[in-house]
Amino acid sequence: MGWDFNSMRIFVLVAQTHSLSAAAEALELTPSTVSKAMTRMEADLGVRLLHRTTRFVHLTAEGVEFLTRCQAILQELDNATMALSNARSVPQGRLRVLVPVGFGRQVVVPSLLEFRRRHPAVVLDVELSDRRPDMAHEGLDAVVGIGPPADAGLVAHRLGQYRWLACASPAYLAEHGEPRTPADLADHHCLSYAFPQSQNYREWRFTKGGRTFTQAISGHLNINHAESLMEFAIAGAGIVQVSTFVTAAALRQGTLRAVLTDYASWGPEIHIAYPPNRNQSARVRAFIEFLQEVTSQSLGAHESVIA
Repeated sequence: MGWDFNSMRIFVLVAQTHSLSAAAEALELTPSTVSKAMTRMEADLGVRLLHRTTRFVHLTAEGVEFLTRCQAILQELDNATMALSNARSVPQGRLRVLVPVGFGRQVVVPSLLEFRRRHPAVVLDVELSDRRPDMAHEGLDAVVGIGPPADAGLVAHRLGQYRWLACASPAYLAEHGEPRTPADLADHHCLSYAFPQSQNYREWRFTKGGRTFTQAISGHLNINHAESLMEFAIAGAGIVQVSTFVTAAALRQGTLRAVLTDYASWGPEIHIAYPPNRNQSARVRAFIEFLQEVTSQSLGAHESVIA
């Protein structure tokens, strides 16, 4: 086929203006280019569409019928193009994201109603999970992660960085005393984050005088869930070290007290990642910008519990 949508638009304009030269001028083409386009179209279709004279162009009966169909096709094409353009500029459609459980419950989920208020045309599907997904096969639009992105092929935006903070209930500290240095933890009940696959415990991280160091910790009660560790600490079971986004509310309410604040260390960075795509949808861009705003506000509020 020697013609396309552009040729179809030329034909429609020729039919509307009854002139090859007028159509050429409107399209900023030469009359010769317009004439050749019409000749190719007629040759491919095997019918005559236009009666040409030195002054006017008139449609044949076949041309009249073809014009009606071309106008309908081009209108549909314009509608489809406009819909795609709107999708790129106005957040809309379904957005599937995966968010780590603790960060999701403490920071993201409480803000989702505000995101819906700002972007009512977006259908938001959020999975709270600490698993590492296969974005290409699962159809996820974006993944929030803690630490370096698992897939180097993804585009990642930094959201922020929280601190590791050791804390315990006032009742526990009243009974067992407050540690003054990380070394004092050997004389305390510590609640550790357990890695089920490796059967190891997360080392506690501390920073003092510009030097960051870790300390191996294990206790009689360990679990692979940061919020559960915090609940055990509130109940007086021992000292826990988790991110400030997990403990901030309990610290403000007084059910937990921060200890070893002079040794509080920065934790891993939090990011949001998505597949590389130059035409990234407006809904993904809107969610990234929203999370950056929410995380920035959260960081400021949570840092105040250390001061």
